[in-house]
Amino acid sequence: MEIKVPEVGESVHDALVARWLKEDGAAVAKDEAVCEIETDKITLELNADIAGILTIIAPAGETVKIGTVIGRIAAAPVAAGPAGAEPAKPPVSPSARKLAAEKSVDLAAIPGSGRGGRVTAEDVVKAGSQPVETPLPQAVRSEEPIPYAAHLEPPTLNREPAPDNREPRTRRVVMTPIRRRIAERLMTTRRETAMLTTFNEADLSRIIELRKKHNEHFLQRHGVKLGFMSFFVKACCEALQAFPAVNAFIDGNDIVYHDYCNIGIAIGAEKGLVVPVLRDAERLHFFEIEQQIEAFAVKIRENRLAIADLEGGTFSISNGGVYGSLLSTPILNPPQSGVLGMHAVQDRPVARDGQVVIRPMMYLALSYDHRIVDGREAVGFLKRVKECVEEPEELFLEG
Repeated sequence: MEIKVPEVGESVHDALVARWLKEDGAAVAKDEAVCEIETDKITLELNADIAGILTIIAPAGETVKIGTVIGRIAAAPVAAGPAGAEPAKPPVSPSARKLAAEKSVDLAAIPGSGRGGRVTAEDVVKAGSQPVETPLPQAVRSEEPIPYAAHLEPPTLNREPAPDNREPRTRRVVMTPIRRRIAERLMTTRRETAMLTTFNEADLSRIIELRKKHNEHFLQRHGVKLGFMSFFVKACCEALQAFPAVNAFIDGNDIVYHDYCNIGIAIGAEKGLVVPVLRDAERLHFFEIEQQIEAFAVKIRENRLAIADLEGGTFSISNGGVYGSLLSTPILNPPQSGVLGMHAVQDRPVARDGQVVIRPMMYLALSYDHRIVDGREAVGFLKRVKECVEEPEELFLEG
């Protein structure tokens, strides 16, 4: 069996062999991930279609054309194992292997729910953490007193100076295709758009009350938690329909308007930011939004995100608040003309009916392309989002 770099999109012509998950000459199981490749848009894993012995042709770090054979798997003869032999270890995704190492979970004891019995990151989370006992050194376990000189180095007053030929303290690493693509798009945005940002703030008291009231039932019924993002997606759909210029883009001398809302949700990945798209978000219910976002997060962790998941967005939302950001200026995702920035929820004093009260407040930022969106429309759009999230009952009942 030949391992080829698959086609992942019309505009993708080459890929980086990021790393091999198995060594040259190693035995691999059917459906086991053997290689990780990167393009300028996504990272994905290549799985073995058959069980056998791996031969690596293209080493890690090499950039190859789409369709290139980067490895082969020679089918291994099937033979019964000797009596008492240990069963083959189940295939494990890289994200599950990393998470298991962090949480000290024994992978061998976890039943895999993925394809071919593969252990996924979700399986590791369900299994929970198991502390690993670390044996104490013999000296510590001994009940006999230890002389000072036996376990401590005597102080040295006259030490020789450090040599001048120290190791360099800088490293030079080639940018990954995804990082190069991100850099190019950011510079393109700066050069080719007239980007401005307007700000507002929203009181999230009523959203928090709704989440506390309905979250347990929501989780039991739909299998996902009721998060902030679904409220903001629905609010943005309302605002986009009221201010269609924010949902449009420029194509030559034309303005292309969209009578649907394909909302891109910015999600931080290990190798860069990706923005999968919720298609026809105005038609989705709250639970469908939360389920799709959770599915995107799983795909990103397991390097299964497809090019189709990233295409066709008309507007984007970025939540810097999950990282603790209080206020920022989100950057446009061309050719889109608008992006909403959400931030951390913070208890702050505000004036209500002549009284100073404490409310959970969030700063909101809308970056927009001033070539197509006027300041009046941008301010009106953000004000409409604020009104929807401050009075979310209608959105929630409809969604």
